[in-house]
Amino acid sequence: MRRIDVGILLSEKVAFTLEGKFSHGGTACEGTHTVSSIDGKISWNGTLHERVLLEPCSEDAFFTLEDVVIGIDFHWQRKERQSFKGSLLLFVEDGKVRAVNRVAVEDYLASVISSEMSATSSMQLLKAHAVISRSWLYAQLERARREKSATALCGHSNGDEIIRWYAREDHTLFDFCADDHCQRYQGITMATSPDVERAVRETCDMVLTYGSEVCDARFSKCCGGVTERFSACWEDSDVGYLTALRDAESGTPLPRLDTEEGARVWIESEPDSFCSSPEERVITQVLNSYDRETADFYRWTVEYSQDALSALVREKSGIDFGLIEELRPIERGASGRIVRLRIIGTKRSIVVGKELEIRRWLSPSHLYSSAFVADRQTAADGTVTFVLKGAGWGHGVGLCQIGAAVMSDKGYSYTDILSHYYPGTELKDINTL
Repeated sequence: MRRIDVGILLSEKVAFTLEGKFSHGGTACEGTHTVSSIDGKISWNGTLHERVLLEPCSEDAFFTLEDVVIGIDFHWQRKERQSFKGSLLLFVEDGKVRAVNRVAVEDYLASVISSEMSATSSMQLLKAHAVISRSWLYAQLERARREKSATALCGHSNGDEIIRWYAREDHTLFDFCADDHCQRYQGITMATSPDVERAVRETCDMVLTYGSEVCDARFSKCCGGVTERFSACWEDSDVGYLTALRDAESGTPLPRLDTEEGARVWIESEPDSFCSSPEERVITQVLNSYDRETADFYRWTVEYSQDALSALVREKSGIDFGLIEELRPIERGASGRIVRLRIIGTKRSIVVGKELEIRRWLSPSHLYSSAFVADRQTAADGTVTFVLKGAGWGHGVGLCQIGAAVMSDKGYSYTDILSHYYPGTELKDINTL
């Protein structure tokens, strides 16, 4: 079974516990340890090493890492104690200790499914997520092999416009990271279940394909009722299976949301969708506890005073706009997500895009999505407030996790779910490609 390297933690010191016997160069190891970086090498037990590879001596052995950061730069960021099966690789990266988990792909996927959602999800949703997580993994490995590029920040800027999007950075010292930048992977910390193991086993090696290529199967928490085109969030080109579609029963018309009038009517209403107002039992089956800290994911409202918004944008962008006077959408995608937004201040006016950069500038962490309308309100005392009314959580491209959960609850099969969110795709065995 193919194994991959997953970067878990980068820190000045790494503390870990070997639960069971591990081997380092033929020497048995167990217990609690702390390593640090000295002169570009790993300092461990009074000895310097170029790198340390600890391999389990039995199937039930695992290791535990302290202070693993999850949700980096998002509103749920925190540190956790996490445990992992497979091997532990330690080396120096940028003067710090990098901890990497070398793990079999199918074991990795069982953890990803339980980390991205709850292990109590329905079987059809678990199978759908197993397929898209596996597809995304192999698509990224192939792209990295073909392009051999580590560039993550793309776009252009001039005096009047800053357009950025964030491709998945090709990690040069390991295959994937363990956070939302790649796919959430929390080892065996997140409780798995017999259903998760069954979903991975029964879809083993199955990937989505479009033509002759494995699909880059993107997904987000909640599309807000309409999924978005790939080009609205990343490079200026589209793929046929990542397109705009109505997250509802077949035949439901796709509204025109790339106009201000259409976007406002859509966002200020709550049209019936797969991802609108799901029952609490479905939410608790799908979302982990820290994801449930956000309750209003289908429609939401955020308010800023003029001073607070101006200070926030200055801090996040590094640009002094003076007092923000207006947030004016210049271009919207098919889901109503803003692709280019003009921020008008008393000192200067700049267009910012794409959707993630907009979300970064307008929130201390990340705004839930860029599908919003912004209204300036002035009180009797002259106080100015900006009210942002929005739709969805995340970029909205590909599978909508909340919508897929509801589809599964309504009796749709995992192949139905995949066909809905990735039209024109086929299921194939990765070993036949």
